Amino acid sequence: MQEALDAQAPGSRVTDGGTLLSPEREVQSCDFDIELDGDPDTGLRLVIDTLDALGAPRGSKATVDDRPWIPFGNNEGVGLYLNGTDLPDEIYATSDVNELIEQLHARLGDEGSMQSWWQGPRETALYLYGPSASRMRELIHDVVATHPLAQQSRLVDLT
Repeated sequence: MQEALDAQAPGSRVTDGGTLLSPEREVQSCDFDIELDGDPDTGLRLVIDTLDALGAPRGSKATVDDRPWIPFGNNEGVGLYLNGTDLPDEIYATSDVNELIEQLHARLGDEGSMQSWWQGPRETALYLYGPSASRMRELIHDVVATHPLAQQSRLVDLT
């Protein structure tokens, strides 16, 4: 974000930010504050356009000062939660999560990508984002159904 501000709104800067975590330390939401130099409407449009280009999820929102929130974001998310404790030890010993991720990316093509991941005490989540959660589910169905690390996994729509 700062790079876009430096290029298109010199003098503007990211001043603060934070992340809300669940009790298991999974990210629930993120926010950040920006000090805009110049016209606030132009600066807000730059912020929203930049975040949309970076893949902001639907349900994102922005505001300037005390104005009403403006919704933005074009992507939907699907979390693939891999069981990290209940599969046979051999599966964990002989399987590579990076190979699973490569298969997911190959299936998704231009319809989505993994944007992040989280490792908790009992499961690991792979966060996939793209224009359509239902389309991503269709595309990765066979990988999830057949990959050893995806046994006993769950798919969750991210909002």
